[in-house]
Order: sequence, then C-alpha cells, then structure tokens
Amino acid sequence: MAQVSWRASDALVEQVRAVASREGRSLNEYLTRVLRAAVDPDTADDEMASLRERLARAGILADTGPARPRPDPVAVADARREFAASGVLASDVVSDQRG
Repeated sequence: MAQVSWRASDALVEQVRAVASREGRSLNEYLTRVLRAAVDPDTADDEMASLRERLARAGILADTGPARPRPDPVAVADARREFAASGVLASDVVSDQRG
C-alpha cells in the first residue's frame, strides 16, 4: 500500500478533518473515499453519487469512459456463497473466467 503526502492550507485540512469527523470517518478514510469517487464511476451509494456530482461541477471528476453496469447483487451473493463453500480461490475463478 502506498502512502501519499498532501500539502494544503491549515484551514482546508481542518475543514476536511471536520467533515470526516461529522461522517464518523478518519481523515485517511474520507480522503480515500473522495479520491475513489473522483476516478471510479462504479461507486454505488447515494452519498458517493452526490460527491461525484460535486466533483464534476468543480471540474475535477476523472473521465473514465462509460459506466459499466453493476452486477446483480443477488447473483453476487449466490456466487460468493458458492465459491466460499467450495474453497475455490478468487484468483483461480478470475483466471478461469479470463480463459
């Protein structure tokens, strides 16, 4: 895992820290979520959609191409149960599906 230094004014750092605290998150977790929302069109929940909208209005949302459809949550849960019970490694499943 990489570590990144961030230079910002004391006032901005305090604003971000306060928002993170209000949301019950650490500064690191909050910044990670903001950055993920900026580059990942697959962020799913309403909070992240709202954040992506604000980033887009600010002109800092990464253009990552068309959004991919989300997998069916029921199918994902079924697959998770099936593979977890079989002891199949996720890396083996991915390799098999890639051909």
